[in-house]
Amino acid sequence: MKGNFLIAAANMGTIVAVIILAVVILLVLASCIKIVPQAKAFVVERLGGYRATWSVGLHVKLPFIDRVAKKVNLKEQVIDFKPQPVITKDNVTMQIDTVVFFQITDPKLYAYGVENPLMAIENLTATSLRNIIGELELDQTLTSRELINTKMRSQLDVATDPWGIKVNRVELKNIIPPREIQDSMEKQMKAERERREKILQAEGEKKSTILVSEGKKESAILDAEAEKQAAILRAEAKKEAMIREAEGQAEAILKVQQAQAEGIRLIKEAGADESVLHLKSLEAFAKAADGKATKIIIPSDIQGIAGTVKSLVEVAKD
Repeated sequence: MKGNFLIAAANMGTIVAVIILAVVILLVLASCIKIVPQAKAFVVERLGGYRATWSVGLHVKLPFIDRVAKKVNLKEQVIDFKPQPVITKDNVTMQIDTVVFFQITDPKLYAYGVENPLMAIENLTATSLRNIIGELELDQTLTSRELINTKMRSQLDVATDPWGIKVNRVELKNIIPPREIQDSMEKQMKAERERREKILQAEGEKKSTILVSEGKKESAILDAEAEKQAAILRAEAKKEAMIREAEGQAEAILKVQQAQAEGIRLIKEAGADESVLHLKSLEAFAKAADGKATKIIIPSDIQGIAGTVKSLVEVAKD
């Protein structure tokens, strides 16, 4: 009975050991399976030496022989360095802080090229910045940011290439000159703003004067145009009145002539003799004599009739 118990215990121990061994083997195998995510790279070593660079996907390494030495981020990274003291060509000390945008292009060089890549980039940035600023005066430094950025990017990109790093951009974040220079710059900027304000005020007054003059000129032009149009209208009205008056007089004369012609026609149709016609002539002469004319021309035939009438009157008196 006791022997059976010992045998059962031994079997149980064996089973537990097998289970533990199986779990350990599974854990070891699981640790050998590696999945590299997007924008990452793994630098793998075998027995302490570089073996391979794993990219995105599933990978398997040998247990206890291979190991992942470094996990490298392939995304573009940004480093904001603290302000660095630099001296310009005209011996002005200022503080400049920079921002560097870089990307790892070769994980192997990045893992084995330099001990501390970020510190190396910072020191290299400070050195390059001092060299570039030392060739420029204060005014050039304040107005040549783009030029400084381009030069620094070019120098850093060349220097970091052996480390598997590509510098994409370098930006001067802040340029801080000494306090006395800042005060002088603020005074200069204030004077410049006041000068521009005076210029704008003068331009505004000038434009206002021009607008007033233009308004007066336009008003005078409009008044002259109105007077011209009124004179034209008055002349047109006067002309129209004279035309209508002349037309009325012509029409009256025409009607008088038509009436006289009609009277003569009726007299002729009535068979009037020569004495009647002479009598009508005498009536017309009498009407003419009643007018305001100072000279009257009497036809010869009417003069003869007048003499005959005068003779008859004399005889009647006798």
